[in-house]
Amino acid sequence: MVRKVCAQEMPDGRPCGAPPLRHGTLCFWHEPGRSDDLADAQRLGGARRRRERTLATAYDVAGLDSVPAIRRVVLIAILDTLGLENTVARNRTLIAGGLAAAKLLETGELEARLAALEATVGQRTGSAADEELGVP
Repeated sequence: MVRKVCAQEMPDGRPCGAPPLRHGTLCFWHEPGRSDDLADAQRLGGARRRRERTLATAYDVAGLDSVPAIRRVVLIAILDTLGLENTVARNRTLIAGGLAAAKLLETGELEARLAALEATVGQRTGSAADEELGVP
């Protein structure tokens, strides 16, 4: 199956590569009749990025690339949810947050146990290798 791409040529000579609109040959970004829609989309995208940065700073969230960062997000969600009315949705959110926190604790404990085992095995492996070589 051949994938259709936008007919617009980029300044460096490459094809645009974006999918064309359903009944056209140009994509959303290059279709002349969509310039108002494009301007709105760009404005909303910029507003979204600014909002993300503001919220990340306000809540002190750097991302989700570590267990402590994920714990921070779960804590924020739980604390914000506690301020809501007592509803089924609130309680479900709290339960989900509790389950996520429990899983993070379990993961952290397993990580610590694995590190301890690796350290022990590494010490024993080093000692056995030293014995074989006759190193005191």
